[in-house]
Amino acid sequence: MDIALYEAGVSHLEGKANILKLSSNENPLGAPEPAREAFLRAARDLHRYPSTDHAALRAAIGEVWSLDPRRIICGVGSDEIITFLCQAYAGPGEEVIHTEHGFSMYRISALAVGATPVEVPERERTTDVDAILSACTDRTRLVFLANPNNPTGTMIGEGELRRLAEGLPPQAILVLDGAYAEYVEGYDAGAALIAGRDNVVMTRTFSKIYGLGGLRVGWGYGPQAIIDVLNRIRGPFNLSTAALLAAEAAVRDRAWVARCRSENARWRDWLARTLAEMGVPSDVSTANFILARFADPPEANACDEHLRSEGIIVRRVAGYKLPHCLRITVGDEASCRRVAHAIGQFKGLR
Repeated sequence: MDIALYEAGVSHLEGKANILKLSSNENPLGAPEPAREAFLRAARDLHRYPSTDHAALRAAIGEVWSLDPRRIICGVGSDEIITFLCQAYAGPGEEVIHTEHGFSMYRISALAVGATPVEVPERERTTDVDAILSACTDRTRLVFLANPNNPTGTMIGEGELRRLAEGLPPQAILVLDGAYAEYVEGYDAGAALIAGRDNVVMTRTFSKIYGLGGLRVGWGYGPQAIIDVLNRIRGPFNLSTAALLAAEAAVRDRAWVARCRSENARWRDWLARTLAEMGVPSDVSTANFILARFADPPEANACDEHLRSEGIIVRRVAGYKLPHCLRITVGDEASCRRVAHAIGQFKGLR
């Protein structure tokens, strides 16, 4: 009962047409065409149970990312992989570490298994490795780190990740949440780190750059021993045939990913720069959103109300201890220009 009921983000505004939803970090370009075609083909076999071993999807992921398919597990979004990790490796009397502005599911999943979530402060909205290591005890079982982080958009480099993995107590597992990894050119989300260690796992998702949020597909990669444990608590039919086929087609469309990454970087930088010129700064984001900072919580809330009056939905992040901020998904060109114009109106500049 310490877990608050989940409140879904707003997707419509009463009395408003032409709603612009920039609150859930969805890909404005949608899913690649091959994924849509695969989804439609799946309708022919709705009476059949799906694959239980996800072999074809795991093989495709392994091929694209140069990973061993035997060490890949697929789940209902990366959230389910996070849940499996907590179920398998944490419980009453044990601790799960997450950072101050980290993804809310880390705390929720820890509480759900009776473990104690331990929040570690960040440094200027960026992961502080020394703070994490100082918080570790003999009760620490899992350390969750989103890199890039949500909702801040910040990330730390490979050297800091390696230092963190090497400094953890022997019983602890480092979980690198790479939901936004594809938005960072050349970033492997921790795959190389996993290759040489037995205490690091990474999670990934098809909900962001692949545009399959509505199908809920994620995956994890780690040491064989850990993946074997997670597969023992995974439901045999946790992913539908349509989800499996669409995800397989999506991951193979590397050109689509490259296009989405390029478009996102272009308009993310434009939006951040434009808002900064209006007196609304943000940290350098490596994801598909920016965290716009205002003078104080009342100004952030007032700006949000103004945006809603213009039919624009962004995300308040007071629940992430950032009450003076609004998280704004990077949309296409028209969307970015529209939200910038509305914030300019709010600031009295347009």
